[in-house]
Amino acid sequence: MSAGFIQIIFFLLAGIALIILLTARLKVHAFFALFLACFVVGIGVQLPFAEVTGAMKEGFGHIMRSLGFIIVLGTALGVLLEHTGSTQVMAAFILKKTGERHASLAMNITGFVVGLPIFCDSGYIVLSGLNQTLARRTQIAVPVMATSLAAGLYAVHCLIPPHPGAAAAAGIIGADIGKLILAGIGIAIPASAAGYWWAKRTGKNVPPLPAVKNDGAGNRTRLPSVMQSFLPVIVPIALIALGSFSPVEPHRNSIWIFFRITGDPVIALFIGVLLALIPVRSWKDNTIGRLLQEGVEKAGSILVIIGAGGAFGAVLAATRIGDHLGDHLPLASMGIFFPFLLTSLLKTAQGSSTVAIITAASIIQPLLPALGLHTATGQLLCVLSMGAGSMMISHANDAYFWVISKFSGLEMKVMLKVYSMATICMGLTALAMVYILSLFIS
Repeated sequence: MSAGFIQIIFFLLAGIALIILLTARLKVHAFFALFLACFVVGIGVQLPFAEVTGAMKEGFGHIMRSLGFIIVLGTALGVLLEHTGSTQVMAAFILKKTGERHASLAMNITGFVVGLPIFCDSGYIVLSGLNQTLARRTQIAVPVMATSLAAGLYAVHCLIPPHPGAAAAAGIIGADIGKLILAGIGIAIPASAAGYWWAKRTGKNVPPLPAVKNDGAGNRTRLPSVMQSFLPVIVPIALIALGSFSPVEPHRNSIWIFFRITGDPVIALFIGVLLALIPVRSWKDNTIGRLLQEGVEKAGSILVIIGAGGAFGAVLAATRIGDHLGDHLPLASMGIFFPFLLTSLLKTAQGSSTVAIITAASIIQPLLPALGLHTATGQLLCVLSMGAGSMMISHANDAYFWVISKFSGLEMKVMLKVYSMATICMGLTALAMVYILSLFIS
């Protein structure tokens, strides 16, 4: 390959522009956008066709090997919690502890907890009926309630596996999944709080809009107990924590061997799925089979996107773009700020946090040595920085933006003033926390 720096940069930008055009403008599935971008970049920089396809297959396979089980099990867990009404039970429990006077805080916490296994758009739809009911009962402005709930869900979605963006970035960059989950929770808490703070500060000045009718989500009978509802979420996190920080060599100590095995994210999530099966109200009519099939089908769409992202990253690595950028840009002085800025630009331009962080990870992976982020700690900080960047800025080209708007009855002007600005606060807060974390663990 004889392509120079200018040629590589040109076709890199052309590939990114193609992804944005196809996904944001033409609404083409992200898999095909990333798939075509591989050829635009690879052929454009004069890689042999066989080398392009070979890199794509290798990158796709690497992602499937490292993340396939995690994505499928995490999605299935979310489907089961939604079906059994566990999300409603968790919300009611948190509301009882905070009181109706702090209903917006309760919904923020609920969004955070429910968002751990459930994608943000699904979680918002499931909880929107309860959110509207509380807004009517407490006379808290709808924008405050809506943004508080949305912020809790969004913080987790952008930072923590098994959500697809963070999981894919970990696979591409090489970060440890278990430590990313734990560090991601620590970063997501203040980010979620920042979104809640902004909602309280600005949303209260917006006149409440007519509430959407309850969608009936809270009318389920025979809901599971509080313990049954929380266990599928808490147990996997606890097992992953114990597994991540158990001794590397357990010296045949049966306790540590057990934690090392069950602390593997795949095993921990499978245990969560088994616990989520306990409250299923009926095992007849192939209920379990249908729920698990739904989880697998939802995961399929996510898997092909992150697989295509891995393929795109492998093609970029084959172009040796890292060496070129390292020679021409002062990357060493940028550190964790470069992943944040790149992901922020991609997110703002095309709308999807998942596509933004996957695309950014593919570009940054070859740059890790130049950025000084090639160590295990650096890889972890890099993924967290990209997660922070993937929060900024959620606006009219983001599907989640419209889920919140339509299910809460909020107009564009209000959404931009309250929710979109909240995502900026969240992203900057998350970046600040990542920087503080880097001072202690670097």
